Amino acid sequence: MSIKEPFTDLDIKTADSGFYENNSVPIALISKGVMVALVLWALIFPANANSTLGSWNSQILEVFNSFYVVIVGLFFFFLAIVALLPATGKRVMGTPGEKPEFSNFSWFSMMFGAGLGVGLMVFATAEPLGLWGSNPVVVAGDVPGNEPEAVQSAYRYTYLHYGFHAWAIYVVTGLSLAYYAYTRNMPLTIRSALTPLFGKLMNGFLGHVVDVLGVVATILGVSVTIGYGVSQFIDGVYAITGMEWIMDLNGEVPAPSKVGLIAGLLVIMGLSIISAVSGVGRGVKYLSNLNLVLSIILLGTFVVFGSFVFAMTTYGTALVDYILHFLSLSFGAYGPLSAEAFAAALPAEAQAHADALMGGATNAWGSYDGFKSGLEGAAAELDEATLAAAYAAGEQGRQFGWQAGWTTFYWAWWIAFSPFVGLFLARISKGRTVREFILGCVFAPALVCFAWMTVLGGTAIDLELAGEAGGAIIGASNTNKLFVTLSYMIDGGLLSMLNVMCVVLIMTFLVTSADSGILVMNTIMSGGSQETGIKHRIIWGLILLAVIGALILAAGENNPMDALRNAMIIGALPFTMVMGLMMVALAKALFRDSQRDKHAEAPQAAE
Repeated sequence: MSIKEPFTDLDIKTADSGFYENNSVPIALISKGVMVALVLWALIFPANANSTLGSWNSQILEVFNSFYVVIVGLFFFFLAIVALLPATGKRVMGTPGEKPEFSNFSWFSMMFGAGLGVGLMVFATAEPLGLWGSNPVVVAGDVPGNEPEAVQSAYRYTYLHYGFHAWAIYVVTGLSLAYYAYTRNMPLTIRSALTPLFGKLMNGFLGHVVDVLGVVATILGVSVTIGYGVSQFIDGVYAITGMEWIMDLNGEVPAPSKVGLIAGLLVIMGLSIISAVSGVGRGVKYLSNLNLVLSIILLGTFVVFGSFVFAMTTYGTALVDYILHFLSLSFGAYGPLSAEAFAAALPAEAQAHADALMGGATNAWGSYDGFKSGLEGAAAELDEATLAAAYAAGEQGRQFGWQAGWTTFYWAWWIAFSPFVGLFLARISKGRTVREFILGCVFAPALVCFAWMTVLGGTAIDLELAGEAGGAIIGASNTNKLFVTLSYMIDGGLLSMLNVMCVVLIMTFLVTSADSGILVMNTIMSGGSQETGIKHRIIWGLILLAVIGALILAAGENNPMDALRNAMIIGALPFTMVMGLMMVALAKALFRDSQRDKHAEAPQAAE
């Protein structure tokens, strides 16, 4: 029985001349139109944009929280099966015998810098510390937050957010794109990944929609990353120079001001555009190598001066705990708790006070003591056992609120980032086997992330447990926690030198991320071409600058990151569905190609 030839005749029409020469005009115009509309909305009606994005985000999470959680779990197990199967794992992404373009060191450097560089700087201490105070085990009331008993569960969820699942998201996109580009000689663009399912339909409007969704997700994902990174960059500059005009010193803790954020954004994006113009071979490669060297120096500083024994003990026990809970972490999803279901779960004597009890009982960021102290009137007079039962009745609501606000935010962030990182990984991975790609891009960087988070975050936790920090690290803003931790580890000239090095490292990570994002967006615009025009790289750099700046300003008096986060979660949802289809399409392509190899038959007809 013959096996049909795969559809590979993907024809993405690009302009022959003019401003959009060698670019797809529909993709460029639709993508720019969406982004310009978002920028104008945020600038002209900032309050409306901020509140509307927040409302849409809440509605999406109520419906799609479980979808986000389950599909990310499926991504990991799909890749694990593909890597383990001999017929699929050994396939080379390229011509037989082709060697990888980059050395393992440069390959890993670029992968690491583009994938999680800024996130690891911002959240190396903030993530473990935040989860030490609040995670599902703490939310359930099983252990108290910010106590020794909560360390294990804090790292269970730290590993979840920065481990195998996060990198699996990137690799589903990256493997799909690399496989079709290097084994079927198809354009290195998002629509190629869906040709096994939709065939020639990808040549038309449907293909344009898929590519536009990839561009929009990329812009919003990179925007959130740069937003957090610029905030930490400003914190670092303040730690070195003491320049108060870049900070808002009127709140409970110092935080970067809007003026400081915009100034930092202009510096970072200016450098990113310059780097993007130089191309991936020079700009990204050299910056990535510098990033990795400086990261090793920073890690070494924490090993020597930090709580290394505590960190290594935590690393081992947390890794075992993470593996033991892997299935429940992968697929344990929560839905919202309705008022009716909450009232039905209350003791009879509390049901008349359901409305007064529900807000505090379902508050994921509160505590039992906070729940009790917030009650008024007759609800506050209920006996201790009834109040405890009422708080227990709200656990599903608390777990949903926590998961939607933390884990699902991360999954949406990685998914929004995945067109950029996935396409970038594909560009630098020609000549590697499928198994090498999966192991190198899922497991190796995840284990490094675990070590990074444990050494840096473990030191911060140990300083708090020992009473040396006195709550200063916990109380600092997320983007300032790293610098506060350093100030309790070392002092004098060494501290000043490390602060400067961290600022340089943050800056190079940011430039690498923005630079790579600009290159990837232009690759999609040009129908998968590796060579893109300089003027278009500059334009997309300016659009990226405008999107981030406008959404930071739109947040008003709220957290400057709120509007960016909300827009990103909304923009990530359609691409999550595209990724689900990518996974199905890749499974079909790998199975069919294995069958062709097995039967050694010549292609007969188009699928």
